[in-house]
Amino acid sequence: MDTFFVNVDWSEIGRATLDTLLMLGGSMALTVVFGIPLGVLLYLSGKGRLAANPIVNGVLSLIVNILRSVPFIILLIVMLPVTVLMVGTSLGVAGAIPPLVVGAAPFYARLVETALREVDKGVVEATQAMGGSTFQIVTRALIPEAMPGIVAGATVTAIALVSYTAMAGVVGAGGLGDLAVRFGYQRFQTDVMVVTVVLLLLLVQGLQMIGDRLVARVSHR
Repeated sequence: MDTFFVNVDWSEIGRATLDTLLMLGGSMALTVVFGIPLGVLLYLSGKGRLAANPIVNGVLSLIVNILRSVPFIILLIVMLPVTVLMVGTSLGVAGAIPPLVVGAAPFYARLVETALREVDKGVVEATQAMGGSTFQIVTRALIPEAMPGIVAGATVTAIALVSYTAMAGVVGAGGLGDLAVRFGYQRFQTDVMVVTVVLLLLLVQGLQMIGDRLVARVSHR
């Protein structure tokens, strides 16, 4: 067993894991910050909704669909000049977060919109009957009722971001993906590749377990 892991630098593995967690945490937080309002806007501006506006909905849908259709590895490369302009570098954790957010936020926004569509219309109508404003309907009726779907969507998005962070390693973002490419692929060090893959699998499994528990908790409220 010791012979198999002869190429593994555990301190390097630790640093790469920390970088992956930092990329995941930072990008996921910003994805939620931008994704929920965007999903709410997509829902509200849709046909027959509280603030129906075909033009706004069409523009938002076009932007979201374009960003969702671009493969993430291409988005990483296209955004290099923008990333440098925003954070001063295209390398490391800081350089990875802007493209991660741009890639994940539209995806999460669609999941939020879908969760809001599944809310019973009777809940919205009851809040309207009590004189609730659009803001009150969204914050006190729609989002609380859609919370299980919103949390489940966040779990799916977080798991997608794990694969995105691995791809970001190709352009120098660091993390487990970078380690897998530089050592596992380019230098044919299979043991390094196996360790990074196992860690990524454990991370995904952990995220799914946490997400399932959160969904169960908010569903019983």
